[in-house]
Amino acid sequence: MTSFNRSTSRRLKKLTQIPSVWEGDRRPLSSPSQHSDSEAKGECILWVDYSQGVVRGMDVVASDIGPEAIVRTLMQAMEHPQSPARPARPQRIVVKDREIQFYLRGVLQDLDIAIDYAPELPLIDELFRGFADILDSQTPDLPPQYAQILREKAFAIWQAAPWEFLEEQQILSIEINKWDVGTLYASVMGMLGMEYGILFYRSEESLKQFRAAVLRDEESTEHLEEAFLKQDCLFLTFESADETDEEDDLADLPLSEIDPTFGNIHPLEGLRSVLYDEEALVILVAIESLSRFIRDHRRQLHEDIFPTLSRRYRISLPQSEESTKSIAVTVSTMPQLAAELEEMAGFGVDDQEIGNLDFQSLQDDLIPEDSFLSLGVVSWEMLEYLRKGVSYHPAGEIKQVGDGLPVILIQTSRPKAKTVIERIETVGGLRAICFNPGADSFDGDRYDLGLLQTQNGELFLFGEFLDEDPIHVEARKKWNQRCKNTKGYCGLIIAKGLTGASRGNPQLRDMMALFEARSLSPKDLGIGTLQLMPQLKFE
Repeated sequence: MTSFNRSTSRRLKKLTQIPSVWEGDRRPLSSPSQHSDSEAKGECILWVDYSQGVVRGMDVVASDIGPEAIVRTLMQAMEHPQSPARPARPQRIVVKDREIQFYLRGVLQDLDIAIDYAPELPLIDELFRGFADILDSQTPDLPPQYAQILREKAFAIWQAAPWEFLEEQQILSIEINKWDVGTLYASVMGMLGMEYGILFYRSEESLKQFRAAVLRDEESTEHLEEAFLKQDCLFLTFESADETDEEDDLADLPLSEIDPTFGNIHPLEGLRSVLYDEEALVILVAIESLSRFIRDHRRQLHEDIFPTLSRRYRISLPQSEESTKSIAVTVSTMPQLAAELEEMAGFGVDDQEIGNLDFQSLQDDLIPEDSFLSLGVVSWEMLEYLRKGVSYHPAGEIKQVGDGLPVILIQTSRPKAKTVIERIETVGGLRAICFNPGADSFDGDRYDLGLLQTQNGELFLFGEFLDEDPIHVEARKKWNQRCKNTKGYCGLIIAKGLTGASRGNPQLRDMMALFEARSLSPKDLGIGTLQLMPQLKFE
């Protein structure tokens, strides 16, 4: 058994011993009427002076913390008690747990304090009854009768992962016409890998006003917060159950570590992470109908063009005071609104200008065959060093959003790197980077082709990646997310050192040129799927 060291015992014995009886106990925070998975987790440790009727020490600890915690709280009660009590040592301590009694007798044996047992602790019992009343009077985050089914539906959405193919501006309307709700407008968050969830706007006007405010004040934190609180929507968001995992992408975590959160935002209420009965039913119906729509139209929603789709569902309601057992809900895509929001944000303007060029034959002689190639990101801090230390070719004003600038890194020998840089510079620099589908008609393999487009419109192949390669699929997913973050800006880094110690991991001193460019989609490039010809070149 752990005991005080001698110096601690001497210090505690110097405290004035007062003729009083202290009660001590450790009990769960949740009240008997609360569910076991209540947010009120942990245990409360209390030390009170029964003679004076005051609380001397209190602490909240995890339920798996050992008996040492009750001693630590007792020491605080003696040396640093809560006001108005003064530092002191009691003559007698009473507890109602035999294990705690025997433990304290061993630990406090040098302090001349009697440790007794009593089946009832009147003052502490009264305090904990008060705590239970407070907990019972608190409004739960979700109505108890809907809490379990809401969480189940939320996890179904998480596993469906609509953010893998739906962008925030690709709005889905959910026509409910019940509980004073007409149509909700669902905006899916998560394609950028930053925040995952769904906003259910109560009006199209609220959605547009928020988007306009964000675009107008994206540099002002204060104005963004004001715009955020002026939204009129219900929401479902996902967070890490472990707060220490904030730096991780939620998509990489197992389902057991994902925690769904529901709530409401309204200009007059602000943010409220509590749903009342009718709100819970509305969002339950919205999530269920959205899940079915995603299940039925997943293939069409994956297409580059946001399609026009609509489907009607009958959604069963959980047993409640509602007399209605089910309601009809219509879910539809809103391509016209999506186009309006994209135009508002200025998406695609520059890309269209770049993409509408005369297509010339694809060349594969720019990048040396033995080069090391990787898709990655350069932090904003490192980017500043690069711009000052290498041959730098800017493409425009890039806002520092996300973890950095997405880049294609090509490492080769110094002479070959100089040749690549000179060739790109000779034709006016780099215009765009694109990944375009390719196919081999002989063996049926499909490829993701990495292309560089120079300012004179020429296209150069820099990489061929099998569609089924899981490493490339993950790298491309991150590339897309980062390019969305930077509004289409990316870069090409040419580095030397292929045969040296830094092979495959070039350092700043190895980097020779940075070409900033725009990222193009296959649709923007407009050349279709490239077929591998007998000459073993894509044409």
